[in-house]
Amino acid sequence: MKKPSSKIREEIAKLQEQLKHAETREAERIGRVALRAGLGEIEIEETELQAAFEELAKRFRGGKPGTTGRKGAGESSTGNGQSEALASGAASGGSTEA
Repeated sequence: MKKPSSKIREEIAKLQEQLKHAETREAERIGRVALRAGLGEIEIEETELQAAFEELAKRFRGGKPGTTGRKGAGESSTGNGQSEALASGAASGGSTEA
């Protein structure tokens, strides 16, 4: 049996809300850790901070550090939204614009 499009839209809306909350929790967690590590006191451009977080993520995922191949400043690809959330969470003291 096929679902009506209105039902699918409702499910998508619920999932988007769940994703928003999950990303907020993750960003707050990383932001708190970053603040405890002293990153809140360092004056650094957000693009540089995001690049550093991407390197850190690569390190823990088993990638080779130093070969980011990262996109231009401010760009984000699917699956990379977390890096953006991490950087904004750390830069703004743990709160995000989710």
